[in-house]
Amino acid sequence: MRPQVLRVSLRPFAALLSSLLLLLSACRREPQPSSPEYQQATRQFRELYAQKLDEAYLDPKMGPIEAQLQRVPQDSLDAPSAQELLQRIQRERTRMQAEVAARQKAVASAREIPPGAPSTTLAPPPPPPPAEPVDAGPPDAGPINGPQVGSPASELVAGFRGCFKRGTPIDVEGRGIRDAWEMNDSTACRLEYPGHVGTVLLTEQGRVLMLLPKSSVTTVTRTLDAGTTPPAATDAGR
Repeated sequence: MRPQVLRVSLRPFAALLSSLLLLLSACRREPQPSSPEYQQATRQFRELYAQKLDEAYLDPKMGPIEAQLQRVPQDSLDAPSAQELLQRIQRERTRMQAEVAARQKAVASAREIPPGAPSTTLAPPPPPPPAEPVDAGPPDAGPINGPQVGSPASELVAGFRGCFKRGTPIDVEGRGIRDAWEMNDSTACRLEYPGHVGTVLLTEQGRVLMLLPKSSVTTVTRTLDAGTTPPAATDAGR
């Protein structure tokens, strides 16, 4: 009688061992590295919040930051932090919107005047007194006709309707003897140049130097060293 031999197949154990190895390999799989979307979103969030504090939650720039957080991969190490920051932004935005609405409602209520409330009406200010007329001085007599200081001496010869003639040269103190001109004693000239009646014109270097009234011209008698008396000289002073 032959002895019985127990035969056991190892195939089921091999399949079980393979499954265990695959399971261990899956458990040891390393998570994805840090997400660049999360890094960029957190940097932009910190910069915006540092500028505007809680007002940053209402800023339109917060929208792109939320979009970056939503693009963080689920298997990334930053996925939980991204979801936490996203929820914080949404929660704080809701709070800020409620505060803004409350402030606007309070301002609108303060502007409303309840019925029967006393009101104050300010009277318009009195009109300003009329301005005093400005003294413009005497009426303008208009431009003065005839030669003036600086006029060319050549015009005294043939110009100005021939109303001016040479007079006796005058010794101007400090300047020496200068040619003198005076107006002809005629009715036409007096009517044409009334401002030059009784006036002496002194010329120097081809132009009128000054206009002097005849009353200011004096005649001075000078005695020479020899004791003779020269003819009287006309002195115009300075």
